[in-house]
Amino acid sequence: MSLKKKLIVLNTTIMLGLGSAFAIPSVKAESITDIQSQRTGIQSDISEAEQVIQQLKKEQSKMNAQIAQIESAMKENDQKIKDTKQEIKDTEKDIESLKKEIKALEERIAKREEVLKERALSFQESGGDVEYLEVVLGSKSFGEFVNRVGAVATIVEADQQILSEQEADKADLEKKQATVEKKLQSLKDMEVELKGMQSQIEDQKAETVNMKAKIEKKESETEALKQSLENKDAGLEAQIASIRENIKKEEERKASEKADLDRAAEEVNSSNASSEGSSSSSSEGSSSSSSEESSSSSKGEASAKSSSKAESSSNSSKNSAAAKPAASKTETSSKPSSANTGSAITAGYKYIGNSTYKFGGGRTASDIANGLFDCSAFVAWAYKQAGVNLPASTDALKNAGRQVSDSQKQPGDLVFFNTYKTDGHVGIYVGGGKFIGSQSSTGVAIANMDSGYWAGVYNGRVVRVN
Repeated sequence: MSLKKKLIVLNTTIMLGLGSAFAIPSVKAESITDIQSQRTGIQSDISEAEQVIQQLKKEQSKMNAQIAQIESAMKENDQKIKDTKQEIKDTEKDIESLKKEIKALEERIAKREEVLKERALSFQESGGDVEYLEVVLGSKSFGEFVNRVGAVATIVEADQQILSEQEADKADLEKKQATVEKKLQSLKDMEVELKGMQSQIEDQKAETVNMKAKIEKKESETEALKQSLENKDAGLEAQIASIRENIKKEEERKASEKADLDRAAEEVNSSNASSEGSSSSSSEGSSSSSSEESSSSSKGEASAKSSSKAESSSNSSKNSAAAKPAASKTETSSKPSSANTGSAITAGYKYIGNSTYKFGGGRTASDIANGLFDCSAFVAWAYKQAGVNLPASTDALKNAGRQVSDSQKQPGDLVFFNTYKTDGHVGIYVGGGKFIGSQSSTGVAIANMDSGYWAGVYNGRVVRVN
């Protein structure tokens, strides 16, 4: 084969080898860019999933705290019911004991009457001046009997004193019985009220437990989605690593082939001194071609990296924008009915998350210091901080101001709910469909009365404090 043909073959081989060496990595670099773009999107989804999981964990923690408060309220209410039942039993025993005493006293009074009649008969038979037997037998009632006996001076003075004392004792016992029976009725009413409240607390607990279960389910689903995305991301990462490894091996193989071809060219050039210029030109052309292709490849890789960086930056910006919390919308509330209502609303803020519902609580300095309120006592306390005195019972609060329609309610108005009984719960409206009050499940808190449990029991009664 002539030298010229050898050089042509050699140069052609070198060009084909170099073209192959840079074409394959370029294609694979594009694949890496595509995969990296997919990874960026997946990692953005993973980040969003993590944010959702963190938010769900916070909600779950809040639910756990709320359930703990509800269980504490239920426990205290249960104890109150047990104590009330025991008081009822003790009071019933007292009533039975009083009834026995009254019966014994009545028997003694009856015996006294017989004794007085016998004395009167004896006095008649002994020749007294007054026909006492006729007086006694003519009486139509025990009271008339006592009055007629009073006419007989020789007998009345001692026996009438005894009768008066007996009647006084009987009246005292009957008064005690009436007092105890009134107490018994009050305790029975309290028992009914406590049982109704316990039912309400149990309903709220069931609703909270149900919400917690939904949150846990959502968290589990989000965790599964996150795990799936992480697995997919790991697969893409492994795919990129594999492509890069193949590119590296391909580049090493082509570099080895190029070195072999360069050595072959040098041998051809040195074998024919007379064709030195042509060989040199061919070698320079080959070197120039190699340099240009190398430069082209470098630019291609730089371009790919720049593209990947730009996409990553774009996705990062999107993630950053997505991560920013939405601007909170200031909710415009109606103007309070008076300057005092604003103070009444804000007075209770310090007890939010720092109080416990207590039936009958909020009426002593100790309860107030420890944040122990029932609903009506909290409302009365809050308004007292604003210089307005209100009663501490829901029945009295209904008449503590002017009734207005639900559509006209303003911050500071009292709102009522049918819980265990009609108007069984009361709070202070704060605007935006929400109210602040001492709830049995949370203590002092702001609750939504437009949805959920409170929307279902709100009865539309609104009282504006004058």
